[in-house]
Amino acid sequence: MIRCPACGHENQDTSKFCSQCGSALTPATPERREERKVVTIVFVDLVGFTARSETLDPEDVRTFLSPYYRGVREELERYGGTVEKFIGDAVMAVFGAPVAHEDDPERAVRAALAIRARVAEQEAQLQLRIGVNSGEALVTLGARPSEGEGMVSGDVVNTAARLQSLAPVNGILVGEMTYRATAHVVEYRETESVTAKGKSAPVPAWEALDVRARFGADLRRHTSPLIGRETELRLVTDALARARRERSPQLLTVVGVPGIGKSRLVGELFKAIESDAPVRRRSHLLGALRDGQGAGGHSRV
Repeated sequence: MIRCPACGHENQDTSKFCSQCGSALTPATPERREERKVVTIVFVDLVGFTARSETLDPEDVRTFLSPYYRGVREELERYGGTVEKFIGDAVMAVFGAPVAHEDDPERAVRAALAIRARVAEQEAQLQLRIGVNSGEALVTLGARPSEGEGMVSGDVVNTAARLQSLAPVNGILVGEMTYRATAHVVEYRETESVTAKGKSAPVPAWEALDVRARFGADLRRHTSPLIGRETELRLVTDALARARRERSPQLLTVVGVPGIGKSRLVGELFKAIESDAPVRRRSHLLGALRDGQGAGGHSRV
């Protein structure tokens, strides 16, 4: 029901005018909901461009920055990130909201490395600094970053901005949670803890150098036994046996919320496949799994 702001009379939701006094009605704005989520923030900023832009015409600045903005956005979105805002020559992006993946920190670091490589290749006259940090944030559900609405807030954002400002030229600094989540696939150089403005204690930081594994987690790295998924494991191995026996493809859809063990289950299937030399694993299997990870989504194998 819509309450008339003039007389207080309640009207139907579809009413445009009050049936009591005839005043125009404004539909009630839906209340924004918020939730806490673990996200990864990426800050990208150009080095020395503020001073350089003082000597340029505003149209020249726009012409110079447009390809940079476009390239940064393409790399961030290619890895599943959401650009929240452009601040001058800086870009802030979020991984883990509104869509979450099991490997958001890895996606964020890979995007940062791709941005650095792209800028070095296509915009040789530009230099940048990048900060990446993971942590808990307050996420506004339904926010529209394309219309200037803020989506995330919290110390994780401030720390990412501080890491970016303290990164070496053309360097990428990441926080501790990001480092721990990606150390198995990204090569890092350990640095001294950085003293960040506004932080009560030094912030541990690592410099990302390069990737040392293909995109996506190594699904076979687990050495501990799989527990509590005997029924599901039997389903996938039975499907594998049926594919071998009948020489026909089998389709399975693995559905579950992030962290429930979809990747591990498919990893056990990989082990079964690789234990039998005549059976060949196809590359699209990993791609399908990767694309469906997290977000409460599904993976087809």
